[in-house]
Amino acid sequence: MSYSVLKKIPRAIASLSLIAFLTSASQVALADDSAAVRTIAGVLVGLNHFPSAEDKAVLAAIAADESNGMAVRALANAVANIQHAATAEDKAAMEQIVASDMADSQSKSLAQIVLGINHVPTAEAKASLQAML
Repeated sequence: MSYSVLKKIPRAIASLSLIAFLTSASQVALADDSAAVRTIAGVLVGLNHFPSAEDKAVLAAIAADESNGMAVRALANAVANIQHAATAEDKAAMEQIVASDMADSQSKSLAQIVLGINHVPTAEAKASLQAML
């Protein structure tokens, strides 16, 4: 083998190692987001005008956890802030999630539900939320 080929082998191994690490890390992140999404969906299913103090504490923990994706953290924050409906600022964040190419389908669905809340989620929204639990 030539010297230039031998020189490239460690780089290729490093690249493959990095790809394997990022793939496994993204799977862990998806798992973390999945649990957070289920928690947010559970809060929304039982929502009646605003989240309980216990729900707000759980949502604050999700929003503060940097291992959760940005969309999930924004969702948790928006749900914690609901007082009969989402705030204007949180509605803007939810619209960004819905329009994002990077947000997953469950995050987009939750964002649409948050946008539509008027005191309580609709029956259709509750059915969608139940499917996420």
